[in-house]
Parts: sequence; structure tokens; C-alpha cells
Amino acid sequence: MNAQRVRPMMAKICKLPISFLPLPPSSQIVTHNLTPDPVTYSPAEFFSDVLPNKPSLQRRARILSGEAHFSYTNPMPLEFPYEITPPDPPTVIQDKAGYIEKWLSEREAIHQSPVNSQLKPSLNKYTSKLRNQKRELIGLSETCLRDCLPHLDVGDAFEVLGKPALAPLIEEEIVPTSSSEAGAIRQELVDVLSGHAVLMAPESSSNVSFAPWSTRYSGHQFGVWAGQLGDGRAISIHVTPHPEDPETTYELQLKGAGRTPFSRTADGLAVLRSSIREYLCSEAMRALSIPTTRSLSLISLPELPVIRERIETACVYTRVAESFIRIGNFEALNPPANTFFLGGGQQDADYEALRKLGEWTAKRVLKLQGIDWEGGDAWGKELLFDVARRNARMVAAWQAYGFMHGVMNTDNISILGLTIDYGPYAFMDVFDSFHICNHSDAEGRYAYKYQPNMIVYACRALLDALAPLIGAEVAQGNKAVQPGWASSLTPETLASWRKAGKDLAKAEMERIIEETCSVEYGNLMRKRLGLRRQEKTDQREIIQPLLDMMEGQRLDFHGTFRRLAFFHAGMMEEGNSERMEAYIKEILSGTPEPDRMDHGNATKEWLAWLDKYSARIESERHGQEWAGEVDFDSAHQDAARSANPRFVLRQWVLEELIKKVEGDHDSGKRIMAKVMQMACKPFEPWGAEGNDTPSHELPDEIREERRLCELGDKRFLGFQCSCSS
Repeated sequence: MNAQRVRPMMAKICKLPISFLPLPPSSQIVTHNLTPDPVTYSPAEFFSDVLPNKPSLQRRARILSGEAHFSYTNPMPLEFPYEITPPDPPTVIQDKAGYIEKWLSEREAIHQSPVNSQLKPSLNKYTSKLRNQKRELIGLSETCLRDCLPHLDVGDAFEVLGKPALAPLIEEEIVPTSSSEAGAIRQELVDVLSGHAVLMAPESSSNVSFAPWSTRYSGHQFGVWAGQLGDGRAISIHVTPHPEDPETTYELQLKGAGRTPFSRTADGLAVLRSSIREYLCSEAMRALSIPTTRSLSLISLPELPVIRERIETACVYTRVAESFIRIGNFEALNPPANTFFLGGGQQDADYEALRKLGEWTAKRVLKLQGIDWEGGDAWGKELLFDVARRNARMVAAWQAYGFMHGVMNTDNISILGLTIDYGPYAFMDVFDSFHICNHSDAEGRYAYKYQPNMIVYACRALLDALAPLIGAEVAQGNKAVQPGWASSLTPETLASWRKAGKDLAKAEMERIIEETCSVEYGNLMRKRLGLRRQEKTDQREIIQPLLDMMEGQRLDFHGTFRRLAFFHAGMMEEGNSERMEAYIKEILSGTPEPDRMDHGNATKEWLAWLDKYSARIESERHGQEWAGEVDFDSAHQDAARSANPRFVLRQWVLEELIKKVEGDHDSGKRIMAKVMQMACKPFEPWGAEGNDTPSHELPDEIREERRLCELGDKRFLGFQCSCSS
């Protein structure tokens, strides 16, 4: 993701309430450049006809027209199936369909709210007169605001959320003071990000017309074609340029804000439990420099029940990205032929829609370099290779930091190479290369070890979708296909182009993934070991033996790397045997089953490995990689500590936190804010790391920090989550 790119220094950024955030030019808005669902053809028609007269079009599961990329959809978080109340006083309903449409329309956000400002907002705000559920802000990400939306004014939101703290605070520390204006700005933010209020510009002569939308995509789920899927509970509600880089725009998307045409039999809602998991992990991944969508906010809807394995409460989560386009968006427009599947249906291929999506993605989303757009250069193959390269870098970072996604279906693989759709994810605890974090994955398809293979599978699916277009570009002398390029194709020509496209790109695509993943993984693992020079033998002689030792001795993955960050070559010198024995004993304490370990043999293995590691460190002491460092040993340790997290978002931490937030929002949101702080600064020495003071003698807050950095309850080691969210 480009949130961390270097931007030019500018004057102080002017902060604006959410309804005043500017829209980008029409050329940068996805809904102005792709094809809408014909039944919600434009923001004006959507507002004037669909919302008041036939709102069920947004809520009924249906197969969109083949050329459509998206459908305009309003947020409306309500319990589903809808509890449609009979007339009062009771009367016979002659037009039952009309009565349902009227009931839904009364709950749509179609009533414009007055503006308490002399300035004109970028978008009008609309609310419903009959829908006014309790909504409570329980999370707001400072890092997402800083990186993506520095111009968004959140009013007194952080004051209302309170001081982040793991331990209880005394009353005097938690007295909020804020102005009515700051409170109003925060309330508007909460209303919009909870789906209570909707921002739209149905018609405008001066500004750009705008309405919320959900996108159509298809995909392979656990290797099986599933047909049309789409944003079943995700609705994009805004897009705004970064104030310091107008070419970079960020899309704000609500998750859990109600049904869309893609919800199938589901309710379009999200539960508090899964929303907390995604909210925290997105920002934790950014802190580890792993490409990811971002988290903006969590708003609890405590009065809205949601039925999963048990009755839970609803939550609306806001995520942010430059684009949410997935490989599945391309598969939807050129699906596998003659495939039987159990699903909601699938449209026939629409090659013009494929061209339109591909051209937008290549030019605007990926911003592919070296293509002469005016001269009509081909872009299909370069799009494929760029997506492959991005996702190879992403999965290499997953492997290096022990992250397991759990549901790498093709509809969950981002075109931008971002980690997206955090479901039953996990960070590795006791190292197990075959670990499966999703208890629905009985065959281990998405196990940790196989994640790079699944990126290859997903990119092959993208190639399958793009193959005829790539073949057509080759047939035209490496020129881009033009509008109507496939309108009069014979089946024979199409088949030949498809074959040519695959033959041309498949081997190169797979080479790019393998090479990029290998190089990136090696670089990251060297970084974790405090090494700066690339050596071809590192994987064979240093990295893999370390992983094998961890797996054989059942050691904590992250804890072991963190302990190694305190190692230096001088510790192997003669006369340091007692120190080394104590150091190795500390490493071996990272197993949850010390009684099952052969400590004598394990110590020998570590001494042998540390001897090689020490020599490898020493080989860099006088190298150019460390030129300018006064104290090599200190610099090496600092580098290793800055690459190995002290705090990891472990399953036991998440489960404990979720229970606390579910039990009491007031105290739970403070604890969650502190966990978010720790996740966003994972390399800090939380819990007085390195201080030998017994935990019971530490201040309450420091003691809790230390506890959250531990391996935790054995019951949660290897804990598997479900896809239910």
C-alpha cells in the first residue's frame, strides 16, 4: 500500500468534517468509469426512484446484468429477515409487495439533514426518520488517520474514547471536556460510519454526482468455482484524495452495514467479535510493513442482534484502501466455461466489461509504468505480472512474520497485493509449518506452508480471465484492445486467443511469483536476524536450520526471534559458557511443553547453530553494509530488535479482549485502544522488557503490558477460528 510513500512537505493540513471531505475528479472515481447495474443506473435515478419506490432492489439477492461492475447501494443495518410490522390499526393489505417497498423506503436514509455551516459540504447528508438505533464509537485508528485521512476532522472522538489503558483508571483521569462543535463533528462521523446517515450528491451541476456502491465479483472458494459472490456486506461510502498527494485517493468502505444485492441468504451484518479482529490486525500488519487494507473505525450497534453460532450484537467496521478490486472482479467477467457449481448463478462472459475493468485497473489503480496510453500500448500482460509481483511480495511477508490468512479464496486476493478480508487469521505461536488456522479448512488447503502456492493458484485464475484479451493484444502487434474488440468474435478465434494468452504469460507469471517471493522472503528473514548482506547460502545454512530447530523443539516463533535480537557474536567467546547456557535456557523457555523437551540435545543444537550465526554476523562487521556505525554490536542488535516484534496479536489476546469489550464497552474500548497502541508499535520494549523486576512488583499498567507479550494460555496455542463473522 502507498500510505507510507514519501510525500512532499506542505503547509498545515486543513481538517474537515466527513461530509466536507472533497471528492476527487470524476476521472478518479471508480463508479464514474465502470458500468453500473442497469436497475440503479445513476446516483440521480437511485435517489429519486429506487430508494423511495423500489428499495428492495438493493436488498434482494439477484444476479446482475453481465456488463455491470457494481450496484448503487445504501447502508441500512437492520436485523434480517426483516421484521415487517403489519398496519396499525389492522387492515387487509391488497398490495403486499407495495407495502414491503413502502416499509423499506421509510427506513432508507433519504431525508436531507440541514447543514450548520456557511460552507457547502462536498456531499449532502441523509438520514431515516424511522431508523435510529443506538450506535457507540468504540474504536478509531490514529495511524489510519495519519497515513490515509490526515484531513478528516474527528471532533472530540478520542476524548470520548478515553485514555488507552489496560489497567483500571482512577476517576480523576477520565473526565472529558469538549466543545459542542467538536461533539457535533464526532456525532456526524459516528452517524456516517455506522450506516445511520448516508452521504450522497444525487444531482449536481457544479460538483460530481455520487452515491454509495457495492461491487460485483465471483471466485473460487477452497478451489471450487462459486459463481457470483460480490460485496455481500461491504458498501463503499466515500472516496477522497490525500491532501498531500491528489493522485492518491482512498476509498472508505463499511463492513456490516446491511444487505446488498450480493448478500445471497446472509444478513449483510458483522458481529462485534470479528470486527474487533479485523480492526486490530489491519493496523498491526501495517506496523510490520506488510501490505494491507487499513482500519478507520469500529462502531457498535448493541441493540441490533445478529444470529451466528450464538446470538451476538452487530458492529460496523470501516476499512480504507486505495482500491478494493480483487482477482474475483475479473473472474466475474470471464468465468470458467462448462463448470458445474452450487451457488447463486453466474453471468456469461462479457469481454467489453473485462476490457473496461482491466484498463481502469492498469491505468488508475496499479498506475502501470512504461505504457504509452495515448499510443495504445498493450497492458493486459503487464497488469497480470504486476498483480503477481505485488501478491508475491505480500505472501513473502506473511511467511516471514508467521501470518496465516485462513481463507485465500480468489475473491479474497487483492489486485493491489493488499492483505484483505481478515477472517479466521492467526499469527504463528509455536512454530508449525503445516498449521491450519481456519477450522473450516479440513484439508489444509490454506495451511501456512501452502500460502505461496495459493497465490500462484489465484494468479492463474486471473490469467484465465485475462487470457483472451492478452492473446488479442499479441495478435494486434502488442496493441491494446479497443471498445467492441470481441463483439464479432468467432468461437475459434476466441479459443486461439485464449490459448495464445496462456502460452505467452503463464511461465513468466509463475517465474515472477517464485523469484519475487524467494528474494523478498530472504531479505525479510535476514532483516529479522539483523543481517544486511545477501548471501546465497543463508536460506540453506542459517534460516531453514533455525526454522527446523524451532519446529522440532516446539518453540514460540516470534518469541524466539525476539530473543535472538539480543544476541551478539561476542557471547560465543571463551569464558562466556555460563552466560551462553543461561541465554539458551531462556530461548528454550519459549516452549509450552518443557517436560517433553530433551534439554541437553536442544542445547547442543542451539550451540551449533549459534556458532554458525555468530560467524555470519562477524562476516559483516567490517562490511560496507554497516559503514558509519560506531558500535557494530549495538547497531546489529538495534536493527534486529526493530524487525522483531515484542508484542504480537496472538489468539489468546484477541479472545480475552473480545470478551472484555462484549462485557463492558466503557472499559473494553480503553483496553482495545491500548492493545491497538501496542500492535502499532510492536517493537517497543513493552512490559519493561529486559528489566528483571518481578511482575508482581511492577505498576499495574506495565504488568499488564508484560502479560500481553507472553505466549499465553496453552489452550489457545494452535487455536482455530471459524469463517463465521
